Amino acid sequence: MKSNPLFLIGSLCLVACTVDRDNVAPVEQSVTNASEPAPSVVDTLAMTGREAYEHTCASCHETGVDGAPVTRNPADWETRSPLWQAVLMEHAKDGYFKMPARGGNPELSDMTVSAAAEYMLEITFPNLPRD
Repeated sequence: MKSNPLFLIGSLCLVACTVDRDNVAPVEQSVTNASEPAPSVVDTLAMTGREAYEHTCASCHETGVDGAPVTRNPADWETRSPLWQAVLMEHAKDGYFKMPARGGNPELSDMTVSAAAEYMLEITFPNLPRD
């Protein structure tokens, strides 16, 4: 007797896809508490910026290594360009003097580098108006 290959393949698929309902854990429905707002994009970016700063930028900008302006010390930043926010973003991405591009971490995206630079501004100038 000759077997039909399509019948054989179809039968194997049905057997493979059969679910043993006794071994399936119940799915719990998650309920979102409406009184707790979801984190905003700004919160997420700030967190990403803080993490990138702590892992990549802080080693120089907390101590002033190689003349890096120290965060939380506005005096270190006073001599910067009047367009310093835009310039800061450019320098953070492309490097400047002894600071390597992206703080030496080429894996950081443009968005993460910008978020880290924005975080540095926020902790150095907490009263600075934001866009």
